[in-house]
Amino acid sequence: MTEILPGGGLTAVDGNRPGTGRHGTSGAGRLLAWLLVITGALGVLASLVITVDKLRLAEDPSFQPSCTLNPVLSCTNVMLSEQASVFGIPNPLLGLAGYAGVTAVGFGLLAGARYRRWHWIGLNIGTLLATVFCMWLMTQALYDIGALCLWCALAWAATIAMFWATTLHNLRHGLLKAPRPLVAGLLEFPWAVPLTWYLIIVALIATRFWSYWSTLL
Repeated sequence: MTEILPGGGLTAVDGNRPGTGRHGTSGAGRLLAWLLVITGALGVLASLVITVDKLRLAEDPSFQPSCTLNPVLSCTNVMLSEQASVFGIPNPLLGLAGYAGVTAVGFGLLAGARYRRWHWIGLNIGTLLATVFCMWLMTQALYDIGALCLWCALAWAATIAMFWATTLHNLRHGLLKAPRPLVAGLLEFPWAVPLTWYLIIVALIATRFWSYWSTLL
C-alpha cells in the first residue's frame, strides 16, 4: 500500500519497500540494491576490458581486440577515435570510477544502509549525466565513427538501467517531485520506458548498418 506525499510523490507504508525515515534517510529494497550491484559490476567489467585493450593497442598498433569482429563491430576503430578520450583521458577510466561507485552504493543497500535525500538526488544526477554521455557516444559511434564497440554497448545498457531504476526509486519515495498521475503510471509500468529505449537503440543500429547486415542474410 502507498500514501501520497506533498507534491505528488508516493512512498511505501506496507514495509515491503523501505520509505523515508524520520531522519530524512531512505533505504531500498533488494531488487534495486542488486540491480545497482549488477549494472555497476557490468560497467566496471566493460570499462576494464576496454582500458586493457586500449593500452595494448597503444603498445602494439597491430593488436586486434577480441571484440573487433568485422567492419561494423570494430572496437579498434572506436578506441582510436577522438571521442574515446573526450576529457583528455580515456573514457573507460571515468567508467571505472563511476561504475565502481554505483556498485558500492548497491552493496551498501544490501547491507542495510540508508541514505539521505541529497545522496539519492546526487546518484540520480550522476546516472543521468552518465546516460546522456553514453547516448552522445552512441550517436558518435553510429554517425561519425561508423563502428560499434560491444563492450561500450554493454556499458550503455547498464547505465540506462541504473539511471531509470534510481529515478523510479526517487519518485516512489517522494525524493523527486512529479505530478501524481505521472508517478502512478510510471510505477504501474516500470519497465516500459527502458524497454522502449533499448528497442529504439536496436532499431537505430539496425537501420544505420543495414547495408552491411543485409550482406550477411
